[in-house]
Amino acid sequence: MNLSEIIKSEYNKSISECTNEEIYNALLTLVKTMAEGKQHKNSKKKLYYISAEFLIGKLLSNNLINLGIYDDIKEELAKNGKDLCEIEEFEKEPSLGNGGLGRLAACFLDSIATLGLNGDGVGLNYHFGLFRQVFKNNAQTTIPDPWLTEKSWLTKTDVTYTVKFRDMNVTSRMYDIDVTGYDSTTNKLHLFDIESVDENIVEDGINFNKEDIEKNLTLFLYPDDSDDAGRILRIYQQYFMVSSAAQLILDEAVEKGCKLYDLADYAVIQINDTHPTMVIPELIRLMVERGLEMDDAIEAVTRACAYTNHTILAEALEKWPISYLKKAVPQLIPIIEVLDDKVRRKYDDGSVYIIDREERVHMAHIDIHYSSSVNGVASLHTDILKNVELNNFYKIYPEKFNNKTNGITFRRWLIHSNPQLTELITSLIGDGFKKDATELEKLLDYKDNEEVLNKILSIKNTKKAELKNALMERQNVEINENSIFDIQIKRLHEYKRQQLNALYIIHKYLEIKAGKKPTTPITVIFGAKAAPAYIIAQDIIHLILCLQELINNDPEVSPYLKVVMVENYNVTWAEKLIPACDISEQISLASKEASGTGNMKFMLNGAVTLGTEDGANVEIHDLVGDDNIYIFGDLSETVVERYANGSYCAAKYYNNNPVIKEAVDFITGSELMSIGDKERLERLSNELIGKDWFMTFPDFDAYVKTREQAYADYENRHDWAKKMLVNIAKAGYFSSDRTIEEYNRDIWKLEQ
Repeated sequence: MNLSEIIKSEYNKSISECTNEEIYNALLTLVKTMAEGKQHKNSKKKLYYISAEFLIGKLLSNNLINLGIYDDIKEELAKNGKDLCEIEEFEKEPSLGNGGLGRLAACFLDSIATLGLNGDGVGLNYHFGLFRQVFKNNAQTTIPDPWLTEKSWLTKTDVTYTVKFRDMNVTSRMYDIDVTGYDSTTNKLHLFDIESVDENIVEDGINFNKEDIEKNLTLFLYPDDSDDAGRILRIYQQYFMVSSAAQLILDEAVEKGCKLYDLADYAVIQINDTHPTMVIPELIRLMVERGLEMDDAIEAVTRACAYTNHTILAEALEKWPISYLKKAVPQLIPIIEVLDDKVRRKYDDGSVYIIDREERVHMAHIDIHYSSSVNGVASLHTDILKNVELNNFYKIYPEKFNNKTNGITFRRWLIHSNPQLTELITSLIGDGFKKDATELEKLLDYKDNEEVLNKILSIKNTKKAELKNALMERQNVEINENSIFDIQIKRLHEYKRQQLNALYIIHKYLEIKAGKKPTTPITVIFGAKAAPAYIIAQDIIHLILCLQELINNDPEVSPYLKVVMVENYNVTWAEKLIPACDISEQISLASKEASGTGNMKFMLNGAVTLGTEDGANVEIHDLVGDDNIYIFGDLSETVVERYANGSYCAAKYYNNNPVIKEAVDFITGSELMSIGDKERLERLSNELIGKDWFMTFPDFDAYVKTREQAYADYENRHDWAKKMLVNIAKAGYFSSDRTIEEYNRDIWKLEQ
């Protein structure tokens, strides 16, 4: 059926007579029907990609592009006086993820389907996501972010499982979202939910009774874990996800002939970070329950599982007290104790034990010992894991460790987000890059072509104007589209160093007040959410919002410098911000960012990176060369050494560097104190002077110098356009199709 037929069938109208909402609902039906006809053939071996979050974004246009009907639908609607962009406004963005981890998982699912691999995602059906961010009094406040509507991409299935907790049994139900591949097959994202969830128990903001598990289990992603009840709720959530997943995996494998001991011939389970770790002991428990010997079950599960490490931050590697596990899932304790005992019998090194002296279970240790593969997500990250952070494990299992540099799906971040640039690229090199991103290198033939360079600049100007309009429409904020757009959008965390960016803004503000005005005005844009329990991160947001108010209302400074923080940053915002960006801020402390994927999306859209030698910035630098990236700051070796010998003293930098002192003192100066919260600003100032754990001060001078150089270079529009073109041309390596091909070649070994 085509769109006209569906509309005729459902509403007995023509397209022109329908409301936008009716057309949206009809397009849902059309996409689901077409996707169903492209279901993957059920080959013997299947991938289960388990993740706590999938930041999939709005799906309508992405699915229309992947199904090859986007242009036809857009044209058909236009002929009937309808605008596809307006129709998309009826779609709510699914609240199923938060940051890079979830967005990566979404890109991976797209590529798995595009490559025709038999692989589905498995996660939870959160009703309210992380939260909706609302700014009040220059601070982040949080409210639920509902997205579930009567008609959505979700399809309720008949698949249900009993999940056993210490004090209750609950029934999980599986919901499916189609994952369409580009000109390829359709896979599924399986999301488990519990029908007793009660959205009405949320009272003030995002507060609710954390102990009423049957009513709160799938309400929120990453519920506040600042108290015991919140931490135990996270265990309930994680176990609910993996127990449902484990039962699904075994049922599907057995149906195809699996005898359990040969599970790895039928299933490969990719554990995305430590949140799904309990799938390992749960699979073992279920297999023993079904008659397998314990040792055989352990061996079978180890062969079937693979673990992706996304962080070197110790606090991000989950460690659960046994007492918590006993309260929620006591049935796993005997399995975990057996796994730990096997490790202790082999090794004398207490640092590799699963259960430590404080009776805490190290989830990453389970993943490393009892999986067949351990991968990092960028070359530097993997090297740090092998040589420093996980060196004790690397010595035991050198064969398990491997690198899989992250990637992004070009269908979402170029074809959908930037159709103007897509059209130009296609006119120059054809459309082969949509399937083979390395073909973008052909653009290098045009790096001295004045006409092409001018077109690239013109497209950037168009996207900047679109972002200007979006900011005015959504937040009533006016910006100058002819200014430099300097953008930092990512989760708010001290290691990502939004505070370094803020200190630069203060420095620039003071320079302008002193009469040193930039040649081209600068607009600095932030987008970020801070975890509710992460006080310093919220203080940084407060500082940024105070700077926004102060600077934007200063007639002496605002013509030359503006600061904007977008509210409730999400995929929809990213699709506006990334194509409009001139300078991409990737300024994490070297050695702390595992990879980053925003850096890849920005370069694909012609932004130039300003960053440290951290994560995938290292590989971007290698690809584009010194002339097409702005690198500053201490190297990871220096940072690691400082941490090891405890030699860093923030106060020394503060006292010895007058520029740093001036910027930090401004935080608690009269201008900001008159509009900000005294407690928040003083706490942040004290944190910087007394601790500065992520070493903002050592990199400050180099950051200022390098950023000023980037601004100066921007003035030569011809040379800047060449930098843009080189970044676009070299972005092909960062296709998630390439990443997934490597996962499949080295780890999954699925049929293609």
